[in-house]
Amino acid sequence: MKLHDLRPAEGGGVKAKKRLGRGIGSGTGKTAGRGHKGQNARSGGGVRPGFEGGQMPLFRRIPKRGFTNIFKKEYAVVNVDSLNQFDNGAEITLDALVEKGLVRKSEAKDGLRILGNGDLNVSVTVKAQHFTKSAAEKIEAAGGKAEVI
Repeated sequence: MKLHDLRPAEGGGVKAKKRLGRGIGSGTGKTAGRGHKGQNARSGGGVRPGFEGGQMPLFRRIPKRGFTNIFKKEYAVVNVDSLNQFDNGAEITLDALVEKGLVRKSEAKDGLRILGNGDLNVSVTVKAQHFTKSAAEKIEAAGGKAEVI
């Protein structure tokens, strides 16, 4: 089947667009389905999204809750057991992890953080912005180096 062979289902089809303002006989002539005068009859008329006719809108009725810390750090997070994919003596940086598909570059706004979940079987040099205590211990126990950038 090719794109030019496509047809609507039998008995189905595409509904014709409503043609407004095309004479009295069309059923949508003159006022074009907008009625007489009023806010919605005007061009650009109508109310903004969320407007409830002067009633206190929902987004103002519900209580405010929590806050957003604008100084929060956003690290790309990798566990020690994920580093087993690399060869002995490899140098692991953020770029190397992105290449292997372990993290996304967009996640690492403030750099890379290595966590100590799992076991490490290869001796590697890891360069990151932050290591947990257990992660640094496991990397050094496997004969590698944990370098804080």
